Amino acid sequence: MSGTSQETVVGRITSVFGVRGWVKVYSYTDPMDNILTYRHWRLSGQGQSMEVRVAEGRRHGPGIIVRLDGVSDRDEARQYCDKDIRIPVDELPELGDGEYYWHQLVELDVRTVDSVLLGRVVRLMETGANDVLVIRPNKGSLDSRERLIPWNPDEVIRSVDLENGELIVDWDPEF
Repeated sequence: MSGTSQETVVGRITSVFGVRGWVKVYSYTDPMDNILTYRHWRLSGQGQSMEVRVAEGRRHGPGIIVRLDGVSDRDEARQYCDKDIRIPVDELPELGDGEYYWHQLVELDVRTVDSVLLGRVVRLMETGANDVLVIRPNKGSLDSRERLIPWNPDEVIRSVDLENGELIVDWDPEF
């Protein structure tokens, strides 16, 4: 894995697990154990970046635990905690029509069906019911309000144009 390709965050190492060098991982993949299909990770956080290899991993309770290659004790594993797990975007599986990875939606301008610029997608969040786009104002946007717009392709999301960096929504600007 080289640092020249575009990367995306697929999870985070949260804490150590046990005394034999295992760590707990919070996975952003769906299903969560898909993160284990990527064996080479770039960890980043706290001004550091390092490449690691997954020696083994498995589901454990509501999460994932992993042992990194060459890590055999709790103290050694601690250095990897609070780090984002990154992989090259080109390692992600192809998606079907109308499906998008979250990283593709971040930075898109959001306009209503009436061409009113609401702002730009800064991140997405899970709420349980559906994912939500967090929209912040940008140059030329209607006002200075942050908006939360549900990712609901059947009712709210009208089109996604990755080439032109634009997302069209059926949304009342007063919300």
